Order: sequence, then structure tokens, then C-alpha cells
Amino acid sequence: MVSTNPDVRPGSSTALKKDAIGVVGILFFVLSAQAPLTSVVGVGAVAIMLGNGPGFPSAYLVVGAVMLVFAVGFTTITRHVSNHGGFSVLVDAGLGRRAGVGAAFLALLSYSVIQAALYGLFGAATSGLVAAYVGISIPWWALSLAAVVFVLLLGARNVELGARVLAVLVAGEFLILLLFALVVIFGGHTAEGIDVAASFSPAAVVQGAPGIAIMFAVACMFGFESTTIYASEAKNPARTVPRATYAAVVIIAGFLALAIWSLILYYGPSQVQAAAIAAIESGDSALFVTDALDDILGPWAGATAGVLLLTSLLAALLAFHNVINRYLHASSARGFLPVGLQRTNRHHAPATAGRVQTLLAVLVIAPFALLGLDPIVTLFGWFSGLAVAALIALYVVTSLAVIVYFRRTRADRRLWNTLVAPVLAVVLLLGQLGLIVSNFSVLSGGDVLTSVLLLGAVPTVFVAGWIVAMRTETAAASVRTGLAPTETVRTVSARQATRAVRRQEPGPDDLP
Repeated sequence: MVSTNPDVRPGSSTALKKDAIGVVGILFFVLSAQAPLTSVVGVGAVAIMLGNGPGFPSAYLVVGAVMLVFAVGFTTITRHVSNHGGFSVLVDAGLGRRAGVGAAFLALLSYSVIQAALYGLFGAATSGLVAAYVGISIPWWALSLAAVVFVLLLGARNVELGARVLAVLVAGEFLILLLFALVVIFGGHTAEGIDVAASFSPAAVVQGAPGIAIMFAVACMFGFESTTIYASEAKNPARTVPRATYAAVVIIAGFLALAIWSLILYYGPSQVQAAAIAAIESGDSALFVTDALDDILGPWAGATAGVLLLTSLLAALLAFHNVINRYLHASSARGFLPVGLQRTNRHHAPATAGRVQTLLAVLVIAPFALLGLDPIVTLFGWFSGLAVAALIALYVVTSLAVIVYFRRTRADRRLWNTLVAPVLAVVLLLGQLGLIVSNFSVLSGGDVLTSVLLLGAVPTVFVAGWIVAMRTETAAASVRTGLAPTETVRTVSARQATRAVRRQEPGPDDLP
């Protein structure tokens, strides 16, 4: 489709490709964003040491259950609001445009900072792997920038290519972890037998520091809701998107619980925390997993896991790149970001948005490199904590919007879907957010001041979106009444104001 918008260059396109992906394709995008191998190798030892020890697998099931409750209202409203899934328009439908723009800014903050965090983790992990196996020392930031270029180039291709690449990478991650779990459980390689109660009983759930365990589990399941972003490119989105959403939650929660439980059985519930502490004190927490893989599957397994860890991170980076592109594309179509971000290339990929977010990623990484900061403790630790806090806040706002929307429109009268589940989701999510805030310094790896500054970004960004919406509304009102824009809205161009007046309801080609 060639754009008829006068502010888009003649011959350029703003349309995403239709009927490009189905349930499986969307599912691979989401599972790659959650990076299963990264969740196990990168988080396992730390979560077991600081959290609830052998009870950590249960945290995935608890978080998964909360996300399923949230998904009920979330997927229900996407059937009635013609936005094809973006948080911004969902919140707009229930709480108004200003809250919707605030939600869009929160979503962009959350996905952008988790992407930056993963660039830091990728650079550090790749640098260590190259040093160990090749004997060459390469700065982490150089490898992070190489990943930025790779992701930009692949993200500029069509969505089907991205789905095929991610399918291969994610399949490799699942296969090696599943093979390990099956051999441990059914091959008699458990140190203390198969003890279900030690990991899944109520006593196991609440032992130690369950709040920290919940935080790590939320971080590992980050991004399941991004299924809706691909609605305008999906086959039969009314059925495809909800199915992919529920499947993503069930698969990732169940699989991560199984993978971590198999490690606990391998070491033994009474010894697993000691093993985790020993790996962390050695300076390489990944040894907690790779040593176990080597012992059970052979020497090839640890090295393979190291390579798959890097591909896991690349898959996650590509998935978040795609999500951010489509949020920028949608925000541009709705008139509160520059119109040029709508432009797509010959592959119908939002290439302009991709270049903009790539530049922003480089600008975020640069200070950490120039100051010589530890990318794991700072870039990864701080920003992953911020991303989780912002996303949970966004879930809360979205659930409130679902409640208000259906109470006002009565478009769906199912009580569970439109009231009970969303209210329950708000309560459960606020509980999780409280745990995140109270333990944020542990998750972020920063001191109290750093934690306050990072957490302060969440309400600040939401308010910034609210203000942008107010200014665009004022400019549009000025155009309608024939008045000149006031001093407070002169940053909004006349063309943007005119488009705001002309725009009635975004069509399916304009929004993800």
C-alpha cells in the first residue's frame, strides 16, 4: 500500500505486510523475547541463592498464573477495539487518549531499556566466551555494537524471515534444556531422588525470600503480551493472537519451572543453594548450569550452551527490536510521534523506526562504555529492573482500562472476562509491583539513590506522555476554531495538528 498521507514521501509505504505469520510464528517471536536459555543460565544461580532456594521453580508457576489472569481481560478487549493490540489504544479505549499516550510512552520505555540491558549482557557474555575459547580480548561494547548492527539489518527484512530465524534459535535452546531435564528425571541422575514437595509445596513457595524469586520470574517472563503487536500482520488475528498469548504464558512458565527443577534435582534440594553460591563466588555464575550439562550430556553440552546463550540473546534482541519498531510505527500513525516513523521499506518492515531506535540504543550504551562501567552490574542490572517495574505498571493501567471500557460500552457481558479477572489482575499485579519496588536495589544492582532515580522514570515517562497528548489536543482544537496555537503548544507542527483533526479512527493498516 502506498501512503496517501501528504507528510510521507511520495512512493514510500506505511503498511505492514498482511497475513504474514500465524500462531507458531508469533509464538516464536514471544518465546525468543523471553530467551529461555538466558533465563536459566543467566538467572538460575542468582535467583536460587537470593530467593527461595529449591522453591524457585514454583515462582514461575505463581507468576504464570498471574499473567494468565491478566491475559483474560487483555485478550478480550483486543477483540473489540480496532487497534490490533497496542497498549496505547487499549488504554485509550478505556481511560482516554491522554492515558493512552502515557501507556505508549511506558511501553516504549519498558521495551527499550530491556533491549539496552540485553545488549550489555550480550557484549559481556560474548567477550568472555571469545576470551575463553579463542584467547582474544575484545571490549564488551564493541561486541554490543556489532549486535546492534546485526539486529538492525535483520529487523529491516520482512517479518517472515525474522520468524524463521527465531524458530531455529529458540528450538536449539529448548532442545538442550529439555534433553537435560529428561535425562536427569528419567535417567536416575537425581542427587536426592525426585522430591516434588521440596520445590512445589506451599512451604517451598514461601521459604527464604519469595519476593526476590517472584521478581526474577517476572523478568524471565518479560514480553509475553507482545503477541498483540503482530495483529495487523497475523492470519485471522481474532483467533491467532489470543491463542498465541495463552500458549506463550503456559509454555514459558511450565518450561522454565521444569528446567530449573531439573537442576535442583541434579544438585539435590538440600545442596542446590550451596552449589549456586559456589558458582557465583567463582566469578562465573553460568557454571551452575554448564557444569551440570557437561556432566549429564557430555563435554559438548557446556560449550554448545555457551554458543546458544549468545544466539538466545540475539533472538531476544531481534524480538524486542521488532516490538519497538511496531510501537513507534503505531505511535506515529496516531499522531503523537513524528510521521516519518510510519515509513516501511520494500519488505513492509518499519525500517525508519528501526534506524531511530538503533541510534537510541547506541546513545544508551555509549556512556557505560566511555565510563568503563561493568555492563552486567550497571547496564543489565539497572535497566532490567527498570523494565520490569515499567511493564508491571503498564499491566495495571491496562487492566483498569479493560474494566472501564466494558462497564461503559457493555460490548461483552461475560463477567469473568470483563470484570472479575481484570479486578483480580489489578490486585495481584499491584502485589507484584510492591515486591519489585521493595526489593528493587537487589534486582537493579544499584544503591538506594540509583534505585529511586530509576523507579522515578516510570511515573515521569507516563506523565510526559500525558502532557504530549494534552499539547496535541490543544493544537487540534486551535485548528478547528481557527485560533493560532498558544505559546504552550508551538512545538506541535501545523501539519501534525491538521492530521489530528482529519484523523477519526485509525484503520487496521495504521496500527499494529
